[in-house]
Amino acid sequence: MASEVTYALLAGVLPALLWLSFWLREDRKNPEPDNLILKTFFLGMLAVLLVLPFQKGVEMFFPSLSFIAIILWAASEEVFKFIAGYFGGLHSVEDNEPIDPMIYMVTAALGFVAMENTFFIFSPIQAHDLSQTILTGNFRFIGASILHVVASGLVGVGLASTFYQTRSEKFKQTLLALTGAVILHSAFNLIIIHLDSWGLPLAFVIIWVAAALLLLTFEKIKLLRPNATRL
Repeated sequence: MASEVTYALLAGVLPALLWLSFWLREDRKNPEPDNLILKTFFLGMLAVLLVLPFQKGVEMFFPSLSFIAIILWAASEEVFKFIAGYFGGLHSVEDNEPIDPMIYMVTAALGFVAMENTFFIFSPIQAHDLSQTILTGNFRFIGASILHVVASGLVGVGLASTFYQTRSEKFKQTLLALTGAVILHSAFNLIIIHLDSWGLPLAFVIIWVAAALLLLTFEKIKLLRPNATRL
């Protein structure tokens, strides 16, 4: 049992760390402190444990694949990832340039991914089903992991684009970005569930296009200055 948990953790955490190393390169000129990155990552992992009771509560009132249940599940994950990002690094003095909120939100998302993937991979590992373990791990690596990064990255964009603006403007943009993240997350799940054989490839195309746009946005955020109030 202990070895199976260890293997599941390694299979969940190591790919997430690989993605994290990729995204952290966007901030290599003035990187965030390692302790805050690790703190945010672990808080993202903890967020999975905190969101599970809420999602179980949703299942008590709504069918698990119903429209409202999917939206509430997505909303709970996006809110808890934001909370992880906030207590991880967003509220610290190190959050001192526009790109930093994006880095912390992506880091929180990948912590969430690490723990969520661990849970998904544990069952096939426990059943000693190597092919299903590899299939699940690969699917999570190129699909759900990117979904979480893009959704949380969108919240980071909202924070970054209003970095030099008033608190009220930051609040409005953050709320708008969180709403967008929930819509994106819900749409991804609904497309996979309801569009049969077309759903999975279509959802993957959408999320990878969104990831490319997020990368381009990183480059624009790097150019943001105090006298520039919009992207």
